[in-house]
Amino acid sequence: MEKIGLFYGPKGGSVERVAKMIKERLGERVDLIPVEEATVEDINRYKNIIMGLSTVGADAWTADHTSDVWSKILSALDKIDYHGKTFALFGLGNHVMYPQHFVDAMGVLGRELLRHGARIVGQRPVTDYEFEDSLAVIDDHFIGLPLDEDTEPEKTPERLEKWLQDVLKEFDR
Repeated sequence: MEKIGLFYGPKGGSVERVAKMIKERLGERVDLIPVEEATVEDINRYKNIIMGLSTVGADAWTADHTSDVWSKILSALDKIDYHGKTFALFGLGNHVMYPQHFVDAMGVLGRELLRHGARIVGQRPVTDYEFEDSLAVIDDHFIGLPLDEDTEPEKTPERLEKWLQDVLKEFDR
């Protein structure tokens, strides 16, 4: 069973809480790595990679903006060896306060990974969510798992469990 590198950021909030939920469910199979401490070499060590981030505020709503904690990795995506790797993404956002930009940061990261040839698994249908627009939507599916810990924290455990089942099937292929 391959180790999973779970890169998350920022530390100390909802993204870290969800990352720890994943670690709790998958145990020793997962290495938790705060993205601000990560290097491209760290990412290249794993075949199976989960990345988790949040969309916070209007400055995160453009593809030109990269949050401080993710900027180092985003600017070095061309140095990752994508051969044989599988990625899964989760993103946090607030669908009530920011319905026009729900989990946009996950979309920015996902689209950049796709541009570099990444294989991404764990897409979710948009029908399970209320929002107006999102950069994370491609062909009526979110590119990863969207979560709203601000207004729907009670839905996170079930959504996470279903997503992990799908992702693990792909990781184990």
